[in-house]
Formats: sequence, C-alpha cells, structure tokens
Amino acid sequence: MSFRSPVSEIEFILAEVAGYKDVVMTARFADAEPATVSAVLGEAARVCDAVIAPLNRVSDLHPAQLENGVVRVTPGFDTAFAAISEGGWIGLAAAPQWGGMGLPETVQFAVNEMMSGACMSFQLLPLLSQGQAEALDAHASDEIKALYIPNLLSGAWSGTMNLTEPQAGSDVGGVRTKAVANGDGSFAITGQKIYISWGDHDLVDNICHLVLARLPDAPGGTKGISMFMVPKFLPDGDGAPGVANALRPVSLEHKLGIHGSPTAVMEYDGATGWLVGPKNGGMAAMFTMMNAARLTVGFQGVGVAEAAYQKAAIFASERTQGKVGGTGAIIEFADVRRMLMGMKADIFAARAICYACAVALDMSRATGDAAWHAREAFLTPIAKAFGSDVGVAVASEGIQVHGGMGFVEETGAAQFLRDARITPIYEGTNGIQAMDLVGRKLMDGGDAAFALLDEIEAGAEAVRGAMPILGEAVWGAAENLREATEWLLTQDQSARFAVSVPYLRAFARVLGGHYHLKAADAVGGAGPRAGLARFYIERLLPEHVGLLSQVRVGDKGLYDLSVDDLLA
Repeated sequence: MSFRSPVSEIEFILAEVAGYKDVVMTARFADAEPATVSAVLGEAARVCDAVIAPLNRVSDLHPAQLENGVVRVTPGFDTAFAAISEGGWIGLAAAPQWGGMGLPETVQFAVNEMMSGACMSFQLLPLLSQGQAEALDAHASDEIKALYIPNLLSGAWSGTMNLTEPQAGSDVGGVRTKAVANGDGSFAITGQKIYISWGDHDLVDNICHLVLARLPDAPGGTKGISMFMVPKFLPDGDGAPGVANALRPVSLEHKLGIHGSPTAVMEYDGATGWLVGPKNGGMAAMFTMMNAARLTVGFQGVGVAEAAYQKAAIFASERTQGKVGGTGAIIEFADVRRMLMGMKADIFAARAICYACAVALDMSRATGDAAWHAREAFLTPIAKAFGSDVGVAVASEGIQVHGGMGFVEETGAAQFLRDARITPIYEGTNGIQAMDLVGRKLMDGGDAAFALLDEIEAGAEAVRGAMPILGEAVWGAAENLREATEWLLTQDQSARFAVSVPYLRAFARVLGGHYHLKAADAVGGAGPRAGLARFYIERLLPEHVGLLSQVRVGDKGLYDLSVDDLLA
C-alpha cells in the first residue's frame, strides 16, 4: 500500500476547526484564499505520494553512509530533493524578496506534514533549511541574508543547526566550542558538535552550519553564547562555493530509526565563520529556528501517525481471521475496531491542535496582536509534545493491529515506530516542553490558558442544544482543567515541574475534545465525524480526570526514594 496525503482532512480542519478563515482576512495573507491553498496542497500531495513516499522503505534499508569523508545518501533522495527544490516547496512561506512565495506558515506546515508522512527522514532536510532561513532573516546582517537565504530556499544549499555537544545537551549553557576573532570580521570556530541532522551529504553545493560558540570574553551559561554561520565551502567573491572550510563529519550515528537522515558528529578545527546577530546573543537567534522546528516536530508525529494508520487500516481490512462480520476480516473484531478508532481519533485531535497553533502563528505575524502571540506560544509545547506522543502511540498500535506480522520488519509497520520515536526527544524533549508550559507559559498569570478555556466552554455551550451529552462532557472537562490551572498557579516551581507532563497531556486531551466537538457541529452532529467525536469524548477525553488527579499531588513523594534506592 502506498501513502496517500490526507489533503481533504487538512482542508476540513483548516476550514471548520482551526480558524484559517481569520488568516485570509488579514491584509498580509488576503491572497492565500482556500482555493489557492487547495491547489498548492493538491500539487504537493502529488509530489509526496508519487516521488517521496516510495523512498520511505528504501531509506530504512539503505541508510546514509560516510565514505572517504563524504556522506552518500539514500538512493533516490537526489531525485526527490530536485523535485521539491524545482517546485519551490522549501520556500512556500518565505518572503518573496528571498525567492519565497510569501504564503502563510500554516500552508508550509501542511506540506511538511504530508512530506513527513511520506518519508520523515527526507523531510528533515528541507525543514532545517526553512528554519535556518527564518533565523537568518530575523538576525543576520544584510550581506549574509542576501547570500545565504536565496540559496537555502532554492535548494542549491542546505542548512543545519549545531547546538549539542558531548557535555551539553539540554543544558545548552554548557557549550564549549570556541570562537576567536580573525581580525577581518570573521571568526575561527573550534569544537565538536553531536547529533547534527543532515550535517553532511552529497545533495547540494554547500552546507551552511549555524554553530553556537563562545567568544573568549563571554560570560558563562547561556548569556555567553554567540551564533555563527560556518559554511562547508567558503563563498568566493561571486558568492559561489569556493575552498573547503576547516570542518568535517567525524562519523554518522547508527540510530533506531530515520536511517535516511544522516546524523553527524561534526568537528570544527579553526573553521571560518561569521557572527549572526549580536555577540552573546546566540540563544535568541537559535530559538527563532527552534520554535518553528518544534511545531514542525508535532506535525512530523501527525504525519507518521497518518502513514501508520493507513497501513494498519488496509491490513485489517484484508486480513481474515475467524468468522466475525460479513467478510471475516479482522477490522470487524471489536478490539481491532477500538484500536483503529482510537488511532484515528487521536490523529484528528493532534492534527487540529497543530493547525490551531499554526494559525495563531500566522495571525500573530499578520496582525502584531499580543493575544495571538500568547496563544501561539502557549500552544507550541502542547502541539510538539502531543503531536509527537500521538505519532509514537499510533505507530505502536499499528504494529499491534498487524499482530505478529507487525513485528516482522518486511511489513514496514515497525519502521513507523522506529522513525517516530525520535520526535519526543529532539528539538527539546517533551518533558522540557511540559516544564516550559507550566513555567514560562504561565508567567502571564494563566491569561493565555484561561482564554483558551473560555473559548472551549463557549463552544460547548453553543452545542448543548444539539449535542447535550457531548457538549456537557467537554464543558465539564474544561472546568476541571480551569480549576487545576488555578491551583497550579499557586504552587512553586518544584511542584509545577513535577506534574508538568500530566498537566500538558490533560490540556491536550481537553483541546482534542473541543476540536472534535467543533468538527461534529460543522457536519450537523451526524455522520462519521460526529461518530469519531463521540468516540473521543466518551472514551479518550475522560483520561483528563486521572491526569489532573496527578497534577494535584504536586511534588509529594517524588523524592521518597534516594538515588541508591533507585539503583538497587
């Protein structure tokens, strides 16, 4: 079975659930009406389904290889990358002055989702270039912008993000890579970076590394980190790739999944680089790249979940076992039906949350309204964490639907789980996303959270006449979450961090109920969408009760076992 991009599902969520109509009403995006978006998504789906998806299994079986200092990628990736480069798919949302199309980020995220479902390891390559172009546009000098951004968007060059070092993972303040001024405006960069996605490959003419490093007089911690552009080949006077820079891939990681994406250990030995942004301002510049990447990781989870679900549903409809139902196919079995409906319901919830966040991002940029910015900021950790968790859970359930054949690699079902498993880890672990949610994102006294809860309750009130049971359930869940949020705001950091993960999960569950309810209302409360909403609200939404009971415990008992007890 080949992957089919879920264009109609995305269009429904944009039109009826996520509020894309608000984006079109702004002056900035007035030309991005639904008909235009539909045409873009339709063509992108053709590329994803016909060109990229056939490479997914190939990328798993034929991973990137480091040979004589050069990284050779999966066969066929060159053709796929040429297709997305020539089609302008890397720069959909970038400014026209740099060669982009100027479309809303929501549209770019939609294409990224479909591309992730087709082949996640391949999608990481354009994702990194998109994020780097955005960071350069916001922080780099005019000279760097003019040289690098058009090349990144055209696919002539590609970008990377170099944060992590052997001793500095989530604690970015521990970075030791050094930057010393050369006296001509450039800097000599020396150090080692690990986990560098697409750190080297043979698909482009130049690879542009954004590297975090410390100047000699920099203060300690994150306040002393600067960001530098360090290209693989130094541009000559005409801006073309010239002599090789003093950097190299030392090795490639042997990973659980995303085998087609080369994850490199990069060594910089006095490599020439140029400052991006102010001295000691590297974290602000890097977060510009990371924030968009975090939302895209949520979409990656949704994309892989969609692919895993499609494969599982087709298998269940064709696999006969016993005499249940008219066909004898296992899709008629109650437990298989439960799994498939749960998968489908969670994919819808995660997808809706991600697109609601994307719309808030576009509205923030188009209007400058602080309320939209607060909503985007609040939803980002939820979208990243829940989207990636759903990707892992649905991929795992897909194996279960396949039964023993799911455990056999030749079916391809296991690849989805192996590929998706990185998403709760990179671009900030889901635990860090949860800490961010209960920490910085509640520093407004809960205003952004309560604004969302007000919207959820208003939506539930509006449908109580037509769907009283479902409306009451969603309204009650929102009230439970409101009370838990009010209580959490009275707690110290230790108590908040201890329960941040169940709090984020509970918020996602309630948001999912809200968006399912909106979908059911949009179709008149009947039909498959209403049935799926009923399944989610009656069977999955109640999970929030147990999660919020954990929240109320705070940090009590979390340290009752000593380190020795844990190691015993």
